Amino acid sequence: MFGKPHKTNQYRRKGRNLIAINKIKPEQWHISDTEVKEALKAKGYDIKQIKKIHCLKHQVCISYWDAKGNICSSFFSYRIFARWQQEAEKLIYAYQTLKEWAKLNYVMKYEFAYYHYPSEMEDALYAILENQLYVL
Repeated sequence: MFGKPHKTNQYRRKGRNLIAINKIKPEQWHISDTEVKEALKAKGYDIKQIKKIHCLKHQVCISYWDAKGNICSSFFSYRIFARWQQEAEKLIYAYQTLKEWAKLNYVMKYEFAYYHYPSEMEDALYAILENQLYVL
């Protein structure tokens, strides 16, 4: 009669990323076509022109024409944008006590474990976190 209850991923903590804890609010960004083109080209997409950018809370929907003239649309993480790295860096530098840094470090470890970051961005943010620890 009744099946087993749906099993959620027991290792994934809900509400523990930078967006969910309201430290970064990318849905309020006004992302330009240039920013989108740069981010998508870095990911290997061949973009001719951006058609539409729709910012949601946790991701951005981008419609574009590819080099072949096809209309494409997909959802992308905000973490592909250079602005994400800039906002995360500001956040790291804003924390001035060891206790605040420890909380942020906990969230950043989760971010790196569960979300795809470009390797250069992950390395840079990790280095800044370490440097801020030494400063504190």
